[in-house]
Amino acid sequence: MSTSTTSAPPPGTQDPPPARAAPRRRPRGPARPGWRRSLRRDWQLYSLAVLPLLFFLVFRYLPMIGNVIAFRRFEPGGSIFGEQWVGLRYVRMFLTDPTFWQVFRNTLWLGGLTLVFCFPIPIVLALLLNEVRRRSLKRFVQSVSYLPHFLSIVIVAGITMQMLATDGPVNHALGWFGHEPIRFIQEPDWFRTIYVGSEIWQTAGWGTILYLAALTTIDEELYEAARIDGANRWQQIWHVTLPGIRPTMITLLILNIGTFMAVGFEKVLLLYNPLTYPKADVISTYLYRTGVESNSFSYAAAIGLFEAIIGLVLITSANQLSRRTVGTSLW
Repeated sequence: MSTSTTSAPPPGTQDPPPARAAPRRRPRGPARPGWRRSLRRDWQLYSLAVLPLLFFLVFRYLPMIGNVIAFRRFEPGGSIFGEQWVGLRYVRMFLTDPTFWQVFRNTLWLGGLTLVFCFPIPIVLALLLNEVRRRSLKRFVQSVSYLPHFLSIVIVAGITMQMLATDGPVNHALGWFGHEPIRFIQEPDWFRTIYVGSEIWQTAGWGTILYLAALTTIDEELYEAARIDGANRWQQIWHVTLPGIRPTMITLLILNIGTFMAVGFEKVLLLYNPLTYPKADVISTYLYRTGVESNSFSYAAAIGLFEAIIGLVLITSANQLSRRTVGTSLW
């Protein structure tokens, strides 16, 4: 009886090991369209940005080249970039000028008072308007409060000066109570009150528009849940309304801090006079008198550059602080 034996295959003739399965490739998402494709597809929308970009280029960025005259001696009729390099000469001049530090303090005072009073008042007015249930009354108050924004600054200054003149309505009203007429326009101590008061009257109503728009985005279910928990109207405002408009508040606060040093030039120029210079003269009006009236363009450019640097530092610091504390920022 024979038995069959299986002989081993000769070396070199073994079957190769099975190949490993190729790794599966993850399906790619839709390719992002390039900026050229987006430009060709939506060129009508992009064309709307041409004029604003040209405006900022011509009237905001190209004039920055002129800051070079802060470090060069500029003479009218010569080169627009100055005649001779003088380095930090004009910077040292205004840093040692007592008049500059006086107008710098005035700018800080007016800017601080404007920020403290003109920033929260639109928020309060928007909250009050949001609680009004009669539409007719709400529209009437909005129309009356919006109207001063559409008046020219010249008209606002003229109304203010006529109201506060020695023989104006305010002094007539004071005379009914036996008070002597007050020279509001000529007294330096009254200028800051007049300026901030006129600024509130002109800007408070218009400033409520953004806050009223932000109030419409708050979910009504949040108010319903707060009422179920027993919250009254003040508690609903504090815990629901204010947190709902906080991003808008922070954004506008950062923008206002960025323009902290740029106190309204036109209104100050129209309201002040030599008698009120000790309290009314600010950096912008000082630059106007120094640069335009006295032809000291390089000196004025150095002060303007210093003011711009302070504004840049303020808005950058406010943005970083807002991002770290409340998580809301412009960039």
